[in-house]
Amino acid sequence: MNKYVRNVLYGFLAWLIPFVASIFFYTREGKLTIDIFLFKSIMIVVGSFSAAVLLIYYFKNIKLDYLKEGIIVGAVWFGTNIGLDLLILIPMSGMSIADYFAQIGLRYLAIPAMSIAVGTSLENKK
Repeated sequence: MNKYVRNVLYGFLAWLIPFVASIFFYTREGKLTIDIFLFKSIMIVVGSFSAAVLLIYYFKNIKLDYLKEGIIVGAVWFGTNIGLDLLILIPMSGMSIADYFAQIGLRYLAIPAMSIAVGTSLENKK
């Protein structure tokens, strides 16, 4: 699989894994079953951990330009997560765009922060 397809696929998985995990915390009627702050903390941990694992797998096949790849993968995954949330999560939740970015969207900046850190680390190691 080429790196561009892998980049988009892993970006989708970085969104899908926390989304699927979140389903287990809601009733069929759409009511949250745990405290909202605990839920948000769990989602941050699940999202960060899954993105970190996906970054490890992504960078296994990268042989040069690590920093550039870190910037690209961070931007693609950030955009993918925001885009999928705008298409799926916001209509499901009924949140306003402003509330979404204040409560959720900004947190996706952790993805490019991690990918750039991995890229920088690998660049410095070579």
